[in-house]
Amino acid sequence: MSSRNRTRPLLAVALAFLYPGLGHVYLREWLRALVWFFLNVTSFTLLMPPDAVPESFGWSELVAAAENVTPEAALALAAITVFSMVDAYWMAKRQNTETEPEVDEGTTCPNCGRDVDPDLEFCHWCTERLNPESESESESDDAGANA
Repeated sequence: MSSRNRTRPLLAVALAFLYPGLGHVYLREWLRALVWFFLNVTSFTLLMPPDAVPESFGWSELVAAAENVTPEAALALAAITVFSMVDAYWMAKRQNTETEPEVDEGTTCPNCGRDVDPDLEFCHWCTERLNPESESESESDDAGANA
């Protein structure tokens, strides 16, 4: 496994749901996070009517402000959130595929399961011989040639 940790796509999606761009912060995609933050703040600033922004923060004020939000503004902000969630999921999946180790045949020891150098004839961890079937075939070929 590489030095970079695997990311959790669903955690990135949940964070992007809380606030667009937050999932990208988790993924350390700083430029994308800034773009999503900027897009959300700009859209909110341009689309929200002045009477939809509460002057104080209490439950009754927030409910009254939510009733004043136009459907177009609500749909636009919801779309930004959904697209941010999809992008965070896609980025997390892409990061995970980039960090997966490439599996080559014969690079793990059949005895201990650790990674080994494919150029060696034995495992440097447990000293078990690698590819014993090819060795027995070469011995039988040598025996047939000597007879």
